[in-house]
Amino acid sequence: MNKDLSPTEGACHCGTVRFTVKLNNGLHTVRRCNCSFCRMRGAVVVSAQLEDIHITAGAEALTLYEFNSKTAKHYFCSKCGIYTHHQRRSNPQQYGVNVACLGISPFDFEEVQVLDGVAHPADGKSSGVFGILKFERQA
Repeated sequence: MNKDLSPTEGACHCGTVRFTVKLNNGLHTVRRCNCSFCRMRGAVVVSAQLEDIHITAGAEALTLYEFNSKTAKHYFCSKCGIYTHHQRRSNPQQYGVNVACLGISPFDFEEVQVLDGVAHPADGKSSGVFGILKFERQA
């Protein structure tokens, strides 16, 4: 896998929502979060600046979901339901981009850092790395 991937194209499952993105540091920023929403969503994401993602098709099909502080803005395709990207609460100048929408399986990563979104710094708590998810392919 080429972890220096960027720029690249992405799409939701049905292909209605399509976008181009220049990643901050390729696939080197791969991570997950343990907040209540991310635990349920289960996506593995990489980072991009707000100005570096461009919706090329299907902008009208994107649905926005916000909760709690409404700082994070989570975008989904209204046709297939796939989460494509979100504006981060931890850094509102960045998007987290679903690696699966870039044609990369989350299972292609041997290790994925999990950040502590439960003890979020915006809530006056000290957050950091919560743990590491490891994937070992069975022979």
